[in-house]
Amino acid sequence: MTRELAARLGESGIDVVRVVFPDLLGTDRGRDVLVEHLPAVTQRGLSFCRAVYSTTPGGKTTENGGVLDAGLPDVIVVPDLDTLLPIPWEPGVAWCIGDAVSPADERPVDESPRQVLRRALEIFETTGLTPVVGPELEYFLCEPDEDRPNGWRPYCDEPGNVYATGRRGDSDGHLLRTLRTLSSAGLQTTGGNHEYAGGQFEINLVHSPAMDAADRAFRFKTSVKELARREGRMATFMAKPFNDGGGSGFHLHLSCHEKDGRNAFQAPGTTSGLSDEARWAIGGILKHAPALAALLNPTVNSYKRFGPDSLAPWLIDWGLDNRSAMLRVPAERGDTTRLELRLGDASANPYLGIAGLIAATYLGIRDQIEPPRPSAGYGYDPSKAPTLPGTLPDALAHLEEDTSMVDVLGKDFVRSYVDFKWEEVARFQRFVTDWEFTEYAYHL
Repeated sequence: MTRELAARLGESGIDVVRVVFPDLLGTDRGRDVLVEHLPAVTQRGLSFCRAVYSTTPGGKTTENGGVLDAGLPDVIVVPDLDTLLPIPWEPGVAWCIGDAVSPADERPVDESPRQVLRRALEIFETTGLTPVVGPELEYFLCEPDEDRPNGWRPYCDEPGNVYATGRRGDSDGHLLRTLRTLSSAGLQTTGGNHEYAGGQFEINLVHSPAMDAADRAFRFKTSVKELARREGRMATFMAKPFNDGGGSGFHLHLSCHEKDGRNAFQAPGTTSGLSDEARWAIGGILKHAPALAALLNPTVNSYKRFGPDSLAPWLIDWGLDNRSAMLRVPAERGDTTRLELRLGDASANPYLGIAGLIAATYLGIRDQIEPPRPSAGYGYDPSKAPTLPGTLPDALAHLEEDTSMVDVLGKDFVRSYVDFKWEEVARFQRFVTDWEFTEYAYHL
């Protein structure tokens, strides 16, 4: 069958298949394969150094998961041909997502983000429900600027263009061009707009089963960054890239469906319109929110997006159609009943963020956790609800201590992830920032 597929790809003008997989950061890693070698690659997989899961954005290999002590062993990445799609901006190239396994026994690799989500979904199946997820992602488009210390400035950096369309906040038509290209790439985007800050955009994706939603969010981020490079620009999903601007969110809409396709979160005729399962899901997400932050707000920079009046969540609360709450229940009911988790920022690895959401929802339903009363009004009063972790170390500590979450996500994965992130914290704490020099050097 693979040989037949390779032949069909060749006949359609595809001569290269790009096999990609996510690292712990959610960055795409991979290899381009000439199509005539695809049958052999599908059978044997592709070898990569396992240190890819412990490599920092700056290219340093850290000691987590014992990869250095083990002599930098391999993992094998096996193409998932069900995810094969053409790349419109790379003529002659298609791409697919791969799964990482151990060369010794072909068992899934614990650090593989796709495997972490798969494990959470297998456990969630015991509820008899299927989670459906709709991702929303924001990003900043930046242009080169030699006069800026970091070399970049926001594209079209004019104020007040939130929800703008057309050339008012997008003089070069970046959004329309990107939307059309992503749609032709099969990523099932629904629409987009200019967001709150200058050069900031949001694009929404169709809701679908959780693994498919994560696959598309992963490819979406990769695609947007690649398309920006083709424009001579940089798209960044960093949580808060500029001091004088807002941050970028990664909102996740969640519903759960019964085997007959009925939305299990709806409860017609009740005051709230929410079923027991919906309430328990809310309770689980609130209870495990401090641990969730370590996955959905995964960098030192993430916590500079938070704070009172930041338009990002600050408290562990929920509300009915309340955009200042961490967990919002949109006004729609019936088949469109859903929860919107507003905790995440755009730097989150889609697989790990969605896995964390699935795990917390599962625990809420399993343990029948009742949530507190919904918050009302502007949700930045810390006397009404506990605050979210304020730093990455705080969030990592909560994840390590949340044994129920660890059990669902996998102990070996959590240990590798936490070690990797603690090393990030240590690097940051040793680094002298521009702020410190400006604040102290002259006067002290």
